[in-house]
Amino acid sequence: MSRGKPEPVERIKQRRDRALAVLVEAVPYIGFLGVSFDRRGDELTGVLSYDPKLIGNPLLPALHGGAIASFLEVTAIMELSFTLLWDDVESGRIAAESLSPETLPRLPKTIDFTVDYLRSGLPRDAYARARVNRQGRRYASVHVEAWQDNRQRLFAQATGHFLMPPRDG
Repeated sequence: MSRGKPEPVERIKQRRDRALAVLVEAVPYIGFLGVSFDRRGDELTGVLSYDPKLIGNPLLPALHGGAIASFLEVTAIMELSFTLLWDDVESGRIAAESLSPETLPRLPKTIDFTVDYLRSGLPRDAYARARVNRQGRRYASVHVEAWQDNRQRLFAQATGHFLMPPRDG
């Protein structure tokens, strides 16, 4: 028995990019903060583009702790949501072409979120990656790390617990 012709990789990339773009568009706060996401395969890197409005202490200057915490939390939620959405798109439960902010499944809700500020965030772009430690039907645990110039030199990290949205089917 032979398999059908594999789907072109470019079509898969387009579906993934579309799913991510719709997710980001659905949360206006992401745009306000200036966060974007770089996707490589199924790995997301959050990018917090530097903006003077993000400075909390102009004497240092340093990024505001609230902006850092928001960036980390948004990255964690997008990682969880993208994973869920991509599974739905690939399984055919959701058609990528029909995706819009209005038709998206609900996002995970934060139960708690603990941030460790390891050093001052400098007035420049920042990057973050989230790792899902546990994901069940009702609950997920995520760890996020943020850096600026050197991936090995973190300036913040966080652990969050999330209530997962109900899944149909």
